[in-house]
Amino acid sequence: MSVVKSDTVGWLLDHQAYVNQSYRCCHHMPLDTRCCRYIFKAAYFDIEKPHIADTETTGDQETVCEDSRTKGRKRKRKRHALNQGEVEAQEYHKQVCLAIRSGTRKLIEQSTELGNQGIVPKVLAGRECIKKQISLVVADSMLVELCSMAKQMAQEQHQPVQVISDEADSTADLNLLGRLTENSTDCARIVMLMGQRYLLPPHSSFLLSDISCMEPILGYKKYDVITLDPPWENKSVKRSKGYSHLFPWQIQQIPVPELSAPGCLVVSWVTNRQRHLRFVKEQLYPSWSVEVVAEWHWVKVTRYGEFVVPLDSTHKKPYEILVLGRYKGSSERQNGENVTETATVPDHKLLVSVPCLLHSHKPPLGEVLKGLTRPNPDCLELFARNLQPGWTSWGNEVLRFQHLDYFQEFDIGGGDNDCCILRYQSSAPVIPPSC
Repeated sequence: MSVVKSDTVGWLLDHQAYVNQSYRCCHHMPLDTRCCRYIFKAAYFDIEKPHIADTETTGDQETVCEDSRTKGRKRKRKRHALNQGEVEAQEYHKQVCLAIRSGTRKLIEQSTELGNQGIVPKVLAGRECIKKQISLVVADSMLVELCSMAKQMAQEQHQPVQVISDEADSTADLNLLGRLTENSTDCARIVMLMGQRYLLPPHSSFLLSDISCMEPILGYKKYDVITLDPPWENKSVKRSKGYSHLFPWQIQQIPVPELSAPGCLVVSWVTNRQRHLRFVKEQLYPSWSVEVVAEWHWVKVTRYGEFVVPLDSTHKKPYEILVLGRYKGSSERQNGENVTETATVPDHKLLVSVPCLLHSHKPPLGEVLKGLTRPNPDCLELFARNLQPGWTSWGNEVLRFQHLDYFQEFDIGGGDNDCCILRYQSSAPVIPPSC
């Protein structure tokens, strides 16, 4: 489970525990009797101190008093006149900061996990220096390049879904580019792509392609939940060589209406730029026949409950916005059920968690969205960079954080009978292995 604490103001989440419960049992190959368990390296969630502890403002300069990465060195930035976008962001912050501050404090104080151990129990496994992250840059960027190549070589005929089952002879010959792939087993499986190994969680499916090759998922299912984390355009993205972006009109081309079941809950991650928030509410959702129903915030904290950056920092904010909407474009029946009557989505909820150090590795939403859709909903994540059990995921980096080098392996038995009790269960608690 990802929820550590639930309250009227929102939820305290343990992202790391959620990831780890998905890989309690993994078979390397169908004929391999060895069964392993994988955990996401704990160093990627080991945030003990705020990135920027505090700031002092003197005249026309802002002094950063402590940066956890520069070990206390002070550096000065000249203040400049706020542009229109910064003024709008400041006004928005004034409206939400009190609720974010008080709600976060309430969740932290009420959590039974808080104490010497912190919000997220400290796991020693994987605390080594994250030098692997540098060596994985080539493998990570390779996915985008492969999608571009696959688009040029795409075949016109429709290819059926390729299913990994318990009876499958091998996963070595799977074509993972531009073809919908489904792991239908109760265990995680390992697949190969261009010599790189990736973990597939149980009962997950994915399509590795870019925005021009989404056809395979259009006829696969109609979804009750669709989440998306678009690569928004901003200055830091333009400066980055390893992160592409889409213009608003390109995001608008995503065929959300064709993917949505009646009453589908659509959830968009939005940066703190007000022009992006306005675009989602005033243009994107209306073009998809989606009605805005709520606005939530994801609040990023350290293991000990401090904001990762000061809440009132003028440079960055320790929160991101989620815009929730309902698809209103169809009133048909699904599976014999009338789904036009949908649950009311609560407004102004908080999701509080320790963020992953890997860029754009967002916390899971499935558990907090329970009760807002029909039972056992079909869920889709767009622009995904990782996979989730029970979900379909699409993106040109959909396998990025499934790379085996992000995980640590533990041998848990010799055969299927030894590890059957560790097969995926959506409510199974995670017990970190001792080291």
